[in-house]
Amino acid sequence: MIPTDGRHARRRSPWPLALGAGILAVVLVAGIMVYASVRSKPRTAFVGGEVATKVPTSPAPELEQPPALESWPRWGVTHTQFSADNEPQDVVEQARGVLGRVPMLQNQHIMGWGVGNPEPSPGQFYFRDLDRRLKFMASSRAVPVITLCCAPDWMKGGQAGRTDWSKNHTVAPEPEHFDDFAKLAVQVAKQYPTVKHYMVWNEFKGFWDPATNQWDARGYTEMYNKVYTALKKVNKDIQVGGPYIPVESNARSPRPSELKGPWGTIDQRALEAIEYWIANKKGADFIVVDGASMTNDKGNVPDDFAAQAKFSAITTWLREKSDNLPVWWAEWYVEPENSGWSEKKRTAVQATALMEFARSGVTTALYWNPQQKEAGECAGCLWAPKSGDEMPMAGLLSGFTKWFPSGVALAEVQSSDERVKVLGQERQVVMVNTSDEQVTATVDGRQVTLAPYEIKWSGRGT
Repeated sequence: MIPTDGRHARRRSPWPLALGAGILAVVLVAGIMVYASVRSKPRTAFVGGEVATKVPTSPAPELEQPPALESWPRWGVTHTQFSADNEPQDVVEQARGVLGRVPMLQNQHIMGWGVGNPEPSPGQFYFRDLDRRLKFMASSRAVPVITLCCAPDWMKGGQAGRTDWSKNHTVAPEPEHFDDFAKLAVQVAKQYPTVKHYMVWNEFKGFWDPATNQWDARGYTEMYNKVYTALKKVNKDIQVGGPYIPVESNARSPRPSELKGPWGTIDQRALEAIEYWIANKKGADFIVVDGASMTNDKGNVPDDFAAQAKFSAITTWLREKSDNLPVWWAEWYVEPENSGWSEKKRTAVQATALMEFARSGVTTALYWNPQQKEAGECAGCLWAPKSGDEMPMAGLLSGFTKWFPSGVALAEVQSSDERVKVLGQERQVVMVNTSDEQVTATVDGRQVTLAPYEIKWSGRGT
């Protein structure tokens, strides 16, 4: 992750003048030829931003086994560019406590989002950053997940030994390197034998076909199948899922769609790509998507809270189309840009989204943690940067992880006021005031008063 200037050439002894002149002529001709070839390359060719230096291969880290849990946690978090391993030690300990008090899923990408290029040159592996993240995850009682994205530059038309981070998130491996990417996935699986769940790629990055204005589902599925087959040869118990495509919507759609509701109209192109993957995959242990409650053209419709029903509608569609494969949401977003929301409203809207995931039978939902490097306001974060103070979203995730793991039987719980949304199971109920006013209501046979946007937990039965 630290760029070098590449000035590591070995000094050579002086050559005789005549011989040097001859060599200079050859070099000039070769230089002209190289320059011409570079000029002939597409303007989108990688320029290189970070030069890799040869590092000794380090042994795989010894990671603690994931905790033995009665139920799949369902809820979890994805580590991004800055996370606990970037914090001072006292903050590391506090973050470890926040994430580990109720063991949850923790996900990390293999390149970018806080870790360096895992294979800067063919066969030259660099796992130091990924080792560090996986060690922290294990120390905080994680059920670990790895996202197989992104790919080294030399697999994407770039130069071996260089990393152009400006294009890391926009370019897919070239088809002739799909096998190489599958081999990298195998290397990752062997490096981290405690990880049994893998998502293949991220948001179809680089798999958009501008010529047809459609997703390149065929190209993605070809790569996915190679990765799936390779990982299953490493360990048949490894769980693999795709296609991890963004499912977007519009309030006023320019094209017809088979999935629509008061919350908008889903882009049919994403649905068709998903159906292609379902029909042509070699196999899958779960189906993965991501998306937002907001429409592309009008934010949340019909309002911030009712828009969350979109997640249930998409989940139901995915289960029907995939013959009831477990549904994973790799990312979800609920807040329009420049919303001006308070942290209380932000967390309240998130709570209603989590309710939709639980009601619709989502198996896994991973929160994209927006941690920042510097101290200060960190909207939606789990802990405050540089201080470690717990933020509201951490408590919300812990509560849902404890009381609403995958497969929990939900109970019918009534609220006398539609502004108070509720979700219950045999022993617990969670309530959310979706209003900016204090509300008194009868919930589950008891009268409760909730402050504006308050989230309240309450025991049930015995």
